[in-house]
Amino acid sequence: MTAVTSAGPRALEHRIRRAIGARSDTAGAVQIRVHRIAQDVTTAAAPPLDSPKQIGRAIKRVVDVLGSIALLILLSPLFLLIALLVKSRSSGPLLFGQTRIGEKMKPFTMLKFRTMYTGADQTLHREYVTQFIKSGGQGLQSGPTGLFKITADPRVTPIGRVLRKTSLDELPQLWNVLRGEMSLVGPRPALPYEVEQYQAWHCRRLVDAKPGITGLWQVVGRSRTTFDEMVRLDLRYAKTCSFWTDVKILLATPRAVISGKGAC
Repeated sequence: MTAVTSAGPRALEHRIRRAIGARSDTAGAVQIRVHRIAQDVTTAAAPPLDSPKQIGRAIKRVVDVLGSIALLILLSPLFLLIALLVKSRSSGPLLFGQTRIGEKMKPFTMLKFRTMYTGADQTLHREYVTQFIKSGGQGLQSGPTGLFKITADPRVTPIGRVLRKTSLDELPQLWNVLRGEMSLVGPRPALPYEVEQYQAWHCRRLVDAKPGITGLWQVVGRSRTTFDEMVRLDLRYAKTCSFWTDVKILLATPRAVISGKGAC
């Protein structure tokens, strides 16, 4: 008889002997070996710290920290110029903080330069997101691209339109990257009311990778993809992401923004 346990082998051996002794029909000699397994099952199931996946995540985090610090320093004059323009053209705070759903479904406050007038109603965007997700792989037949889009939004300031078209309103997210809430490259961070409309398979994009400032969806062409296609691109990135994949996406981002395909 062989017993396997994670703790207390002597106590277990005593219970086994007592149980065998209580049986009158036990014939022959009984050999008892009790083996102790020192490692906890949950620990054994966890990937080792030196696994390729763990090493890749560590390298990605180092790149995020060094990259965000370097960009915050190099772009500081641009930050100052944008700050002056935003504050001089409309009243209200410089930055806009919005709750987004991050990796492992954890909420965080994502930062942007404010592009709307203070007190702007978010109902229009909520309706847009709901229709966009429910359209699935078919898209919404509104506009030349076949997707429902908010055009000539009266809530957006004049300087805000420029910032959005060039994606410069996203630059404060470098602080989110430095804090570990986002990555330079990853899936687009989702809104809470967006997640409420998700199908089960959509949620995988929030589990498999940390959200990013830019990503595969942005450089492929955001304005020409349906929601389901966007999710598939995010899942594809999470499955195949690597250091060189991130480098390629980062290098492709400026061109996508300038061409208007990846502007947020």
